Amino acid sequence: MTLAVTLYAMSAIPGLTQSNKPTIVLVHGAFADSSSWNQVISRLEMHGYSIVAVANPLRGVKRDGDYVRQAIKRIKTPIVLVGHSYGGSVISNAAAGLENVKALVFVAAFAPEVGESAVDLSGKFPGSTLAPALGEPVTLANGEGKDLYIDQRKFPEQFAADVPLAEAKLMAATQRPITDAALAEPAAKTAWKEKPSWFIHGDADRNIPPHALRWMAERANSRKTVVVRGGSHVVMVSHPGQVAKLIEEAASAK
Repeated sequence: MTLAVTLYAMSAIPGLTQSNKPTIVLVHGAFADSSSWNQVISRLEMHGYSIVAVANPLRGVKRDGDYVRQAIKRIKTPIVLVGHSYGGSVISNAAAGLENVKALVFVAAFAPEVGESAVDLSGKFPGSTLAPALGEPVTLANGEGKDLYIDQRKFPEQFAADVPLAEAKLMAATQRPITDAALAEPAAKTAWKEKPSWFIHGDADRNIPPHALRWMAERANSRKTVVVRGGSHVVMVSHPGQVAKLIEEAASAK
C-alpha cells in the first residue's frame, strides 16, 4: 500500500521516525498534487524509507515555504527534501538553515537565486509553451489575485506528453491550481547554496525549458544531474524508477 501520510498522522505512528535512513519529504508543484509521487513512493518504501508527501498550498513561495518548513521541523530524522517544478522554489525556501535537511533533490524543478521568480526562470531561455496552454483563470476573493489552471484539453501534451493518455486526462481533471502571484514571487532564500543538491529532468519538458533546467543545475553545482530522454515535465510519473534511484543516491551520499 502506498504511504503518503500527513505529518500529523506520521508523528503519531510509533517507530516511523526510528529508521536509520533519512525521511524522504516530497513536495509537488503547480498543476499537480501529492498523488503524482505515488510510484516513486512505492519504490522508496520497498527499500525501507519513511515517506511524507506534503500537500503544497500553491499560494506563494514564502507562504508555501513556511508551511513546508513547519511541517519538516516535526521530523526527528535527517531529511532528503524533494521538490517538483514550482516545488523546487518552495523547498529552497523551506530548507534554508535547517540542519536536519541533508540534501535537496530537484525534479524538473526551479532552483531560484534570491530575487528570481518561476516566471523569470521560465522565460530566461526559449521553449516554454505553458502560457498559451493555460485555461481561463479564476479570480479570487479579497484581491488575492487569480488561480491558474492548464486547459484540460491541452494538459496531456503540455504537461504529461510521455504519460499514457488515460492517466494524463485524470491528472488534468484533478490538477491543483496555483496563484499567478506565486509564480511571479521572487525567492528570498536559496537553500541550494548551503545543501548538496541533485537534479533530474526530461529533455522534452514543455513547462520549463530544458536549457533553463540544465543551467540551474550547473549553477547549483549539482552533485549529479540526470536528463531523461523524451521526458516530459512529470518525470516522477513517467519515469518513477529513475527519480527514486536519484533520491536514494542523495539519501545515501556522505
